[in-house]
Amino acid sequence: MDFRKPIGLLSVFMGGLITTASAQDSTLTLQQALETGIHNYQSIKAKENYQKAAAANVTAIRREYLPDLSFQAQNAFGTVNGQNGPFEAYKGITVSSSGPALASQNWNAAFGGIYAMNISWDFIQFGRQKAKVNAAKSEEAIYKADLAQEQFQQQVRIAGAYLNLLASQRLRKSMESNLQRAQDLKRMITARALSGLNPGVDSSIANSEVSKAEISLVDAINYEDQQQNYLAQMMDVPARNFQLDSFFVSKIPADVMQQHATDLRQQPILRYYDSRIQYSEAATDYIRKSMLPKITAMGIMQTRGSGFDYDYSALQPGHYSSGYWDGIHPTRSNYLLGINASWTITDWTRTHAQAQRQHYTTEAYRNEYALQYSALQHQMDLAQQQLQNSMRKYEQVPFGLKASSDAYLQKSTLYQNGLSNIADLAQALYNLNRAETDRDIAYNGIWQALLYEAATEGDIQGFLGRVASVSAAH
Repeated sequence: MDFRKPIGLLSVFMGGLITTASAQDSTLTLQQALETGIHNYQSIKAKENYQKAAAANVTAIRREYLPDLSFQAQNAFGTVNGQNGPFEAYKGITVSSSGPALASQNWNAAFGGIYAMNISWDFIQFGRQKAKVNAAKSEEAIYKADLAQEQFQQQVRIAGAYLNLLASQRLRKSMESNLQRAQDLKRMITARALSGLNPGVDSSIANSEVSKAEISLVDAINYEDQQQNYLAQMMDVPARNFQLDSFFVSKIPADVMQQHATDLRQQPILRYYDSRIQYSEAATDYIRKSMLPKITAMGIMQTRGSGFDYDYSALQPGHYSSGYWDGIHPTRSNYLLGINASWTITDWTRTHAQAQRQHYTTEAYRNEYALQYSALQHQMDLAQQQLQNSMRKYEQVPFGLKASSDAYLQKSTLYQNGLSNIADLAQALYNLNRAETDRDIAYNGIWQALLYEAATEGDIQGFLGRVASVSAAH
């Protein structure tokens, strides 16, 4: 398993349960979008299964401490010619026939049976088994933390996509209003030009303004379609026209600039990085204890049967029976009880190098944790600065909108009375459109800044709490 994958929170941010709104005119709330995305997203499902597999591995390793109990029953038919001489049972290629050494080969054959039960238990391991279980539990903790940070990041992605789509919808509406004004202006200018009250070139300029407004609207629709598709992708549902909560473009929390204590160590991504450190330390402990001795309790119960009589020999070669039951039914039994201690001394040289390798891996994980922690600290500073800038922009937008609206009304009136030219009127129209666009994104910009701050802190629930409070008051 590779626990070294890089995670960038900034790229994540920028970038009923299953059913939400089946009808296009139904409002999709942010909470519904989050629940749907968390439930459907395949990456989260995959990490849930990884975590379950790690939990099953912990159970399997716990059960390794149980005694090994085995049973064997064998029936065979063959000869029992014995012979004096040394040999090695290389890879098991030999026959274990016990019988007298006869003067010559004979082919007397009978059945034989052996039945055995064996128990072996490493009941003293000097902490090795416990260390192995702890390492497995630490590995499971990694998968849990990985799942938690994936769920957290997916919530941030969905919330960001939701706000971006809402901003694109407001931008499209602004472009529609701008096109309507340009068309109204064109009709007025064309009528005045035909009446000889204004130069004919003013009609051409008015047509140009309508064309630019049309192009801006098409661009806004394209951008909205992209955001619709991305939100549907994050929720893992078919793309459609989502109707979103409108309060994000008309309300902001009362406690926007309220300062609160932040503990970045609880940030889901940092907790994932910390879990890798804990796992590596547990793995190091297991490696060091794997070289220790072990004490094993053992017991064997064996019973045998043979078609050859106890006095079968060169003098009495006919004392045997080829009958099946005569050969397989037990006639002799033995048992053995004992304790065995074993210690592979040369394991020290191998485990020492392995422990050193794991130690350096732990240090690498610490370095990556420190790097991520530093990055989040810088992102926190940036998030707070962006929130302050968003508030400053939000406070100035009403003044700019009123000034632009008044200027457009003034220039339009002056133009109709022949006291202004088309260039001044076109500039006033542009300024009004720009002010309306700033108004549409000012509210959304504050919510985006709050989401970025929550994503950096790792407190998505705090952000959702603000959303719920504003929604309830809306």
